[in-house]
Amino acid sequence: MKIAVIGGTGLIGSQVVKDLTAAGHEAIPHSKSTGVDIISGRGLDEAVAGADVVVNLTNSPTFDEASLAFFQTSMDNLLAAARKGGVGHFVILSIVGVDQVPELDYYRAKVLQEKILAAGPIPYSIVRATQFMDFMDAVLSWTADDDTVRLPATPIQPIASKDVAAAVAEVAAGAPLNGTRNIAGPEVFTLDEVGRIALTHKGDSRTVVIDPTAGMFALVKGDVLTDKNARLAPTHYADWLS
Repeated sequence: MKIAVIGGTGLIGSQVVKDLTAAGHEAIPHSKSTGVDIISGRGLDEAVAGADVVVNLTNSPTFDEASLAFFQTSMDNLLAAARKGGVGHFVILSIVGVDQVPELDYYRAKVLQEKILAAGPIPYSIVRATQFMDFMDAVLSWTADDDTVRLPATPIQPIASKDVAAAVAEVAAGAPLNGTRNIAGPEVFTLDEVGRIALTHKGDSRTVVIDPTAGMFALVKGDVLTDKNARLAPTHYADWLS
């Protein structure tokens, strides 16, 4: 199949292109660097013309309220171009539990993206993933100082980006789900546990302190960012670190 991967040069997109190409598909990466702008619409018609599948892995440049406008505009433009180009399957990547955290602007924006896709004219698939192992260092840095890392005890189920990419590629190459598939890492930790494991691995002597008010994930209630019934990826966090 010919598969247009929008956002195909990023962390997940580049691996999706690699996986699809290895499986024998014609996977073409598109991004601003290749002349495609999903907000202005520049280059979109050409990017998706003749594609069997569009995979949209673009992300908002901010996590605040402006992300709502980003997903509204980008999805409107992409769906219009995909419909014009005769695309038969449209895939996006979202977040496990995203509809359970309305306090977060970015999560509300991702829910909006899902709703726009589901209401659109093209058969679709939504892949919801848990938190990426690759972003844990960034999460730790949000509420850290020279001596302490403050983190809430929010349950998470971290997944390796390579496993996310493999799942997205599998869905893209298959029949449209016209629904959602949840994928997750094989283990559940609290966020403060992940912090201690990561710091120990790096030989970082800072102390992790549980702070229920620290950082973005402080707004998450309960275990909504985990899913014991999801398709479990093979990579364990300790193995990923090593």
